[in-house]
Amino acid sequence: MRPGEVRVLPAGPHALLVELADGEHAEAFHAELLRRRERGELPAVREIVPAARTVLLDGILDGFLDGGGGRTPSARDRFARDLASWRVEPPRREGRAAVEIPVVYDGPDLDEVAALWGVPAGEVAALHSRTAFRVAFCGFAPGFGYLTGLPEPLHVPRRTTPRTRVPAGAVALAGPYTGVYPRPSPGGWQIVGRMPDPGALWDPAREPAALLAPGTPVRFVPVGAGA
Repeated sequence: MRPGEVRVLPAGPHALLVELADGEHAEAFHAELLRRRERGELPAVREIVPAARTVLLDGILDGFLDGGGGRTPSARDRFARDLASWRVEPPRREGRAAVEIPVVYDGPDLDEVAALWGVPAGEVAALHSRTAFRVAFCGFAPGFGYLTGLPEPLHVPRRTTPRTRVPAGAVALAGPYTGVYPRPSPGGWQIVGRMPDPGALWDPAREPAALLAPGTPVRFVPVGAGA
């Protein structure tokens, strides 16, 4: 798929899956959908779900009813063709304050990441924390955001052997992503630190429940081990 190319596929009777060339194009397309919905220019869509290189539009047929109250798949087809023809601006980065995540950089994979980066272990915190991150999409577990921003030379592979239990609050790297585990779970990412109090990442009593929603800018703040 070439940069800028869009492919729209049916996903069951009520959804469309929009495939983009890469994560940056997916983020831009997701932002455009939200802008058009806010302006009232988007047909009724129950959910808009971004992922690494796709955006899912679910419940769209709820907005396409014929005069007799029946559903009209042809309207969804026209909408799909319209989506594929959109000209989308790059995502806008300004205007939102960053969510600050305190981190104690003492993870079990800190030395391995430092070796992959070619720096002393003590420099990992500085390199990571001065990076401007952004939540590209959410998944894996409630409240888990996939954060992009690390330059390509700082991308690291997943662990050869995943851990059966990663503690809540673990700050970890894999490929181009950084993530903070909101709850204990298995995981194969490289752990470089920990968030002292990860409870804020996912709170069902809050709206929205996830602290790290798609599009949110994030900054990691080094703190001492006693935090």
